[in-house]
Amino acid sequence: GLGACGEVKLAFERKTCKKVAIKIISKGKFAIGSEREADPALDVETEIEILKKLNHPCIIKIKDFFDAEDYYIVLELMEGGELFDRVVGHKRLKEATCKLYFYQMLLAVQYLHENGIIHRDLKPENVLLSSPKEDCLIKITDFGQSKILGETSLMRTLCGTPTYLAPEVLNSFGTAGYNRAVDCWSLGVILFICLSGYPPFSEHKTQVSLKDQITSGKYNFIPEVWAEVSEKALDLVKKLLIVDPKARFTTEEALRHPWLQDEDMKRKFNNLLSEEDKLMAVTQVPAQPSTSRKRLLEGEAESADPTKRLAVCAAVS
Repeated sequence: GLGACGEVKLAFERKTCKKVAIKIISKGKFAIGSEREADPALDVETEIEILKKLNHPCIIKIKDFFDAEDYYIVLELMEGGELFDRVVGHKRLKEATCKLYFYQMLLAVQYLHENGIIHRDLKPENVLLSSPKEDCLIKITDFGQSKILGETSLMRTLCGTPTYLAPEVLNSFGTAGYNRAVDCWSLGVILFICLSGYPPFSEHKTQVSLKDQITSGKYNFIPEVWAEVSEKALDLVKKLLIVDPKARFTTEEALRHPWLQDEDMKRKFNNLLSEEDKLMAVTQVPAQPSTSRKRLLEGEAESADPTKRLAVCAAVS
């Protein structure tokens, strides 16, 4: 698939034949070379090594990284696609499903914040689903992009579609120096969309610009749509979409909110985690060598070209 920050392709690990996703970030498109010269602290390989150490069931695992003519980031593959497509396909999600997904998003973002990472680009396209089934694990992806693309390139990309950006970001044309509250605003926008099936801020049928809607916190509330949503769910949305970042709910406060005090939902999440752990244990058994693979001649080395060390499919995920 194609995203604002790069192309993603399906690939197979040669040794295990296991499916992975490869994100290709064009150095030319983001003028990464020139940005790195301007900011010598932008050491991409070091930053990727830090990101690779992150380990949480609701965060996409970075498996490998290659620095060639472009950047190639090897990621675990999620078979269920993006949350964006799930919402569009269903028009809106059941409230119980929203709760299961949102609980996991909060756990993931809380973990990132505890590790000093502000995501800054949270949106339904960056929330991936483990399975086509309704009840499934979700994983957050595309964290740490400012470390890879550089601050200027990331902001240029984000401001192109500011639907999920916090008011304080739009008010000062940059995200440097902002705190984790920007992610909590974005989570509020995502929860709004999941529960209602439409975005809180849009230039559809209004003369008010997107920026003015966001910075004033005036979202599009359609009473007949929200009549089907519980008061507790709506209350959490309101507490995340507060313009003042100091008054906005944190991930910790959101996790303590009455809407998420649901033991059945938490039990379901823990069962899904157990199923994934069992599956991981099975897939880690070494695969038998493929008979179709050409055996290396004695003394022949594996290709040094990183793009050839993974068998990339023609099919794009």
